[in-house]
Amino acid sequence: MPIRNQHIAAYSFLQGLYEDDYYPDHVVDRAKMILLRLCEHIEAHSPADLSTLYTLAQAATEEFNDLEAEFEAAGSEIETVARDEIAKDFWFVACSYGFTNADVEELIATREW
Repeated sequence: MPIRNQHIAAYSFLQGLYEDDYYPDHVVDRAKMILLRLCEHIEAHSPADLSTLYTLAQAATEEFNDLEAEFEAAGSEIETVARDEIAKDFWFVACSYGFTNADVEELIATREW
């Protein structure tokens, strides 16, 4: 499903991770796909409230939890820089779909990183 939201379609997800050699591109690519799938879910289900958005975002966060092992296997990890970059992009997604009052910590509340 192509992304309809033009802000999302034009955005470079996880750009800071791509620019840092510490994070392997093939794993960052998988992380980017998690965020794009989140956008697809938001567009497909049109969450009417923050609670529904949080549920979708937290499911995506759990996918990031599963991705941690791949970062580690590639000699990297989801540490402070990556956490901040990922959280920033979850916030961008929420705002791009009109949820400017979303709490970023609640968006990623299920994180294990």
